[in-house]
Amino acid sequence: MSTAHSGYCSARASAEDAPALSRLEKQLLILLSIIAGMVDLTGFVSLGNVFTAHITGNVAVIGAWVVRRGRINPTQILAIPVFILAVAVVWLLARASGRRGPGLLRLLLLIQFLLLTCVLIFGVITKPSANPQGLLTDIAAMMAVSAMACQFALLRLALPVPLSTAVMTGNLTNAVLSLLDRVWRSEPSKPSDKARLRSSLILLTGFFGGCVVAASAEMYLGEWAWSFPAVLAGIAVVLR
Repeated sequence: MSTAHSGYCSARASAEDAPALSRLEKQLLILLSIIAGMVDLTGFVSLGNVFTAHITGNVAVIGAWVVRRGRINPTQILAIPVFILAVAVVWLLARASGRRGPGLLRLLLLIQFLLLTCVLIFGVITKPSANPQGLLTDIAAMMAVSAMACQFALLRLALPVPLSTAVMTGNLTNAVLSLLDRVWRSEPSKPSDKARLRSSLILLTGFFGGCVVAASAEMYLGEWAWSFPAVLAGIAVVLR
């Protein structure tokens, strides 16, 4: 077979694989948004009102404390430097592994799965929710924060996308602006505009759905509620 023909076949195969890769990325993003919603809600309810995914929520709480000098959970303060440190560690691991693309993505998804599994095992054994201000709660919360830091980092390092799976403000903004463009625009909508609106709405729905499921699980299952995001993280690792 000639080199030119081989190149043509490779290009054609890549073109045919593109839709499948796009679908895989969408499925993974939806799954990650559900996981983020579950982890954020479960952490907030059972670990002393700590935002484990929406870290800026902790920043807002600290800002209010600085002005009002009211009571604050030290874990909310600790979550910020731990998140920063966890992102830095993930970056170092990515560099040290020498992996790129799908290989790096699989590695970081595995790290997230292991961290969430650790939260589940630690929570079931030690019952940190029984004392939201205790050391055990701090340890569980920091493991959950590290898992979410890994998710944030992998979106930048291994799967560059303009959407977020944990901070929904940007997705909500994209959805509103895309919807307004479709309604008031004189010319027909571009496929990219429709895709942006659909993706934003799907991720918003996924995150909210994860919160609802996590709230129900935490109410009826207690510490075992962490099994939901852990299982979904495991599914993300093996997703083809």
